Amino acid sequence: MVPDRPQIGRKTVTLHGRPQRRAHNDMEIVYEDNHIIVVNKSAGELVQGDRTGDPTLIDTVKAWIKEKYDKPGNVFLGVTHRIDRPTCGLVVMAKTSKGLSRMNELFRKGEVHKTYWAVVGKQPPEQEATLTHYLKSVESNNKTHVSIVPREGHQKAVLHYRVIAASQRYWLLEVDLITGRKHQIRAQLSAIGCPIKGDLKYGAPRSNPDGGISLQAHRIRFTHPVSGNEIDITAPLPDDFRRLGFDM
Repeated sequence: MVPDRPQIGRKTVTLHGRPQRRAHNDMEIVYEDNHIIVVNKSAGELVQGDRTGDPTLIDTVKAWIKEKYDKPGNVFLGVTHRIDRPTCGLVVMAKTSKGLSRMNELFRKGEVHKTYWAVVGKQPPEQEATLTHYLKSVESNNKTHVSIVPREGHQKAVLHYRVIAASQRYWLLEVDLITGRKHQIRAQLSAIGCPIKGDLKYGAPRSNPDGGISLQAHRIRFTHPVSGNEIDITAPLPDDFRRLGFDM
């Protein structure tokens, strides 16, 4: 069994950079204990199943757990949150029902802090700003409509961004979500004229070669729901970010 309190013997667990190990299909396991597992998802990979029927991250993680621990029967694995298919980065899953219910409560209370990195092809109007819009998800085209004023059926969406680097053609933004809405970062950055690189749905001029978008769930912070450790995990920088001149 993996201990709830990692063997580094600290109250704060901070992980930066490269993944601890790789598993099925080059999947990156960033952190694991008895109750939760954190995976660095690839762009284009589904977290949970949809109408496409394509393989999912949750199935890959289940297969890895089953093989690693020689588990008979079905493997329990709960999804505590999701990130969009074309987005890469950190996803937290629960290995126990206790872990799942308590992680869900942390998300409900807003006690899980997520930071994203986004590459845009146009300089933002300000170096740092808080954006407030009102969003409505439109199921017919799987897109989020943005309003700058409150409207019926729209939900308030707030994020904070700052420019942390620039290359000849692109700008790297650090984005902190204040609320969590469908396609929020993609829609709000597009609304200020800065669609994410590769995001055709929200106005980018061309797609990325891998079909993903240049948006990464880069960092996640929370108090472990069982052990009480402070968890602070940062994903490794994607290779395509490095190729654009961002070698942070």
